[in-house]
Amino acid sequence: MEKTIEIDGKQVTFKSSGAVPKRYKMQFQRDFFNDLLSMGVINVDFEKMSEQEKLEIVRKVNFDMFYDIAWTLAKTANPEIKDPLTWLDSFDSFPIVDILPQINDLLYASISTKKK
Repeated sequence: MEKTIEIDGKQVTFKSSGAVPKRYKMQFQRDFFNDLLSMGVINVDFEKMSEQEKLEIVRKVNFDMFYDIAWTLAKTANPEIKDPLTWLDSFDSFPIVDILPQINDLLYASISTKKK
C-alpha cells in the first residue's frame, strides 16, 4: 500500500510493505509492532473527529516513535531518502496532527489481515 501526501509544500510518498518491520528494526533497534501499537493510533477514525479530539490523540503519541515510523514508511517508498535527521531537517515543519490521519491507513495495513 502506498500513499503520497504534501508536507511543507513537498510531495512525500509513504509505503507499507513486508519489509517495513525489518527496516525499522535495522535502523532503530526497536520492534516496529510494539512501537506502533504503543502509540495507540491504529484504526482510529480521524475523519469523524474534531480538531480538538485529533489534538488529544496526537498529544499521547510518542513523537520520536512517530518520526521513526514515518521515516521508515518514506524510506520504503524511496530508497534514496537520507538518514532520519537529514530527512526531517529537509522540512521547515512536520505537522504530526496533519500527517498522522493521512498515513493511519498505512499503519493499520501493516498489522491487519487480508483474510475475511
